[in-house]
Amino acid sequence: MSAELWIDAHEAELRTALASLRAQAGTVGGWGHRLADRLRAGGRLLAAGNGGSAAEAQHLTSELVGRFLAERRPFSAISLCAESSSVTAIVNDYGVEEMFARQVEGHGRPGDVLVLLSTSGRSPNVLRAAERGRELGLTVWGLTGRAPNPLATRCDEAVCVDAPSTAAVQAVHLVAIHAVCAAVDERLGATAPEPHSASALPASPLPAPPVPAPASASGSRLRRVIA
Repeated sequence: MSAELWIDAHEAELRTALASLRAQAGTVGGWGHRLADRLRAGGRLLAAGNGGSAAEAQHLTSELVGRFLAERRPFSAISLCAESSSVTAIVNDYGVEEMFARQVEGHGRPGDVLVLLSTSGRSPNVLRAAERGRELGLTVWGLTGRAPNPLATRCDEAVCVDAPSTAAVQAVHLVAIHAVCAAVDERLGATAPEPHSASALPASPLPAPPVPAPASASGSRLRRVIA
């Protein structure tokens, strides 16, 4: 398949997937508002997934520790898939299914929020993390592909994207993540910073040209002797 044909097919899939997300906009907005309340009260967000979903989990936490669109204070958010030393040690000692669950047990506290991403909704290490999170009193939210799936049933709430391909599900998961962050900002009353413009930046003065050092008297006498 050529790139052009793939883009055409992907565009059609995205229309279906975005319509699925739009139908769940109330859930997404509610997540953002409740997450803002938890974070403002000192809670923490944990996030995890595999492969492309791992990248999106890290994207979510970076928006909270940094910022999305509006200026606000940083919040505690940890991507469990980014802890490479912890991940490899846990897999080596306890097996792959404990990869995220053990970190949830170590970092999570009752009332914290755990967001788990899986396009299939069937990854064993993500399922184990959902189970552990609920056992420990965390609020567990899932971003998955088509329902029904095992992850959705193990979460307190899930947004299930109806799309025929992994690529379309992942693309719309990113839209959902950004929508959650927008709702967080809305809840906090955060305001977007003024954009920087080149004209507003102070001009940097050009460095002065170097001043040649004056010749010493001994150097002048040496030149006369040589001449």
